[in-house]
Order: sequence, then structure tokens, then C-alpha cells
Amino acid sequence: MNKSQFYPVILAGGSGTRFWPRSRRRMAKQVLALEGKQQTMIQKTVERLLPLGAEKDFWVITNEFLADEIRRQLSGVPPQQIVIEPEPRNTAPAIGLAAFLLEKLAPGSIIGMFPADHVIADENRFCQVLQRATEIAAQDGNIVVMGVQPAHAETGYGYIETGEALDAELLRVKRFTEKPNQQKADEFLAAGNYYWNSGIFVWSARTLVNALREHFSETAPYLEQIAAAWGTKDFGKKYAELYPKCENISIDYAVLEPRSAKGEHSSKLFCLRAEFGWNDLGSWAALYEHHATDQKDDQKNVVHSKGSYALNATGNYVYAPDKFIATVGVHNLVVVETEDAILVTTREQSQDVGKIVKYLNDKKLIDLV
Repeated sequence: MNKSQFYPVILAGGSGTRFWPRSRRRMAKQVLALEGKQQTMIQKTVERLLPLGAEKDFWVITNEFLADEIRRQLSGVPPQQIVIEPEPRNTAPAIGLAAFLLEKLAPGSIIGMFPADHVIADENRFCQVLQRATEIAAQDGNIVVMGVQPAHAETGYGYIETGEALDAELLRVKRFTEKPNQQKADEFLAAGNYYWNSGIFVWSARTLVNALREHFSETAPYLEQIAAAWGTKDFGKKYAELYPKCENISIDYAVLEPRSAKGEHSSKLFCLRAEFGWNDLGSWAALYEHHATDQKDDQKNVVHSKGSYALNATGNYVYAPDKFIATVGVHNLVVVETEDAILVTTREQSQDVGKIVKYLNDKKLIDLV
């Protein structure tokens, strides 16, 4: 496959509520430099894909709050290809619209679907695996998902149950399983043939369009009509009118699960082992773990501050870049300070931070959202 055939589609519409108070509607997780580096999450996502796709061929699906900031950060991506959803409808309509658009604009194109806010440790290996994925996806009807070898019995990820191994890296997919309870997660880990669903998929535009027509038949006509209006004066009106009618559902539920029901030898679903240091940074605890591997001291505190002191304090994540931070006798805390808010929680409870944003919305405290 040559570089001109590959079109990365970056999904950047999320609000990143579990990273409140740093992540807000207008400065969500994907446009922040959470890794402590100068580049933001979405800038890093684009950069690691450049060996495979030209910047002019990137598409970004986002929301009205983030579009201007994303255009500013991704100045090399054509502004019209940073597409604003009239309202959020989950990943199936978002990636589905991209498929119908690219099937129209670039027949024969291969689409990679990428979340905007993941971390990849080994970017060279990532490109090698992705290159192979595009070659498999170029064969008629094939769909490739990147599967991550589970490091522990995680309940926060969807899983891929794999079947026949075609070689050391490539396996057939039996089925997709959404986030399990702890008992199921333990069973998946013990079984050895389950992988975390990374949310990275590769397919041809034609394959996805056909799969949407088959498995997502009520919504597919809306997406097709919107795509048909692209480049005309009616596009904005059609998009605003029809997109909210699309079913609010993930691509996993809409296409991949029903496709897997055909059976592993008929579904044309393949799992490539994603052995390139994947992390979805889904919570403050995940961000702590990501940074903690670089810590040299035994106390394993991760502190972003103007200076710090720790006494009998271990495993803490503290973000207060303009302050001196002292931690005494506390363990496994998350403390995050911004100009107008302070979060104090434990690493164990950090998955629940998104509930704060729900509370703030319910109380109409919109300035804090």
C-alpha cells in the first residue's frame, strides 16, 4: 500500500471528564499535554502517524467546543477536514460518516481509526504493525483490530476473544466482549486468548461502508445522504438535520459484534497483537502509572510543581505547577490544582472523577465544566 491510499481518521469528540479539573469542555484531555511534554495528545497522535499518511489526508471528528483549538494545534490538517458533529452520537456515526465521505472522495482508500488521546511507547514498532494492518485491510472485506495483551484483569476495557492463530502476530477474531465484571476479567486473563480492545481499527472505506449498510442499516442512509452533500451549499443543513437522527452507539456494538457473529472463519475479522507499549490514559491513576515507571526514588511520587518535599508519603500524584508541594504521611492520593478548582481523591477512586462533572452540570455550574 502506498502512502497516498491511507487516511487516518482521529476521533477527538470526547470531553475527558475523568481528567477534571484540568480537562474541560473547551480544553479537553486530547488537546492537553498530559504527558508533561510540549506536544498535546492529539499532536502526538498525528506525529506518530506521519510515516504512513500525509497530513493533508488526515480527518478529525470533534465537537463545537474543541474545533477551534484543534485547528490551531493541527495547522497542517485542512480545516474543512476537522469535522464538527452537530451533537455527539458515539463512534459508529462518526467513523461511519468518514467512511462514506472517503468512499466518495478517495475510492480505494484505507482508513485507520484512532482515538486522539492514547500513548504509544514504541512508535517505530507501532508503524510496523500498522503497515501490516493496512496490507491486510486492503484485501477485500477484511477488518483489522489492534489487540493489547492484558497486563492484568482490567474491567475498564472491552476485550477481543481470539481464535485461530495465523502466525505469531495475527489471529482470527471470535467475538468482541464489552467491559466485563471482575470475575469475567479474571477468567479472560486466565484463558490467555483474550486481548484488550485498543480502539484502533483499520479497514477500507468500501469494507466499512458495506458493513454499515449491512449491520447499521437504519443509520447508514443518513450518513450516505450527508456524505453526498459534501462540498455543496446544502452540506451544513443536511448534516445538522440528519446526523442527530443517527443511532448513538459505538462502532463495536454497531458493526464489529454483529460481524463477529458470522463466525471466525467467515467474519473476515482479524486481531493484530499491539506490542508497542499502548496506554489509553483513561484516568489520573493510569497517568500516574505511566509517569511512575520513570521515577527513580523509592517513594514513587509523581509531582508536577515548582518544588516538592515528601516525608513518609508514597505513590501520590500531585499536579500544582505554580506551587511548592509538601506531602507528609499520605499515600496513593491524587491532588490536582487549577486556577478555579482543586481535586483530591485516591488513585483507586480516580475512575469516578467523571461523576464530578455530572454533578457540576446538574447544578448548572457550567464555568467549572
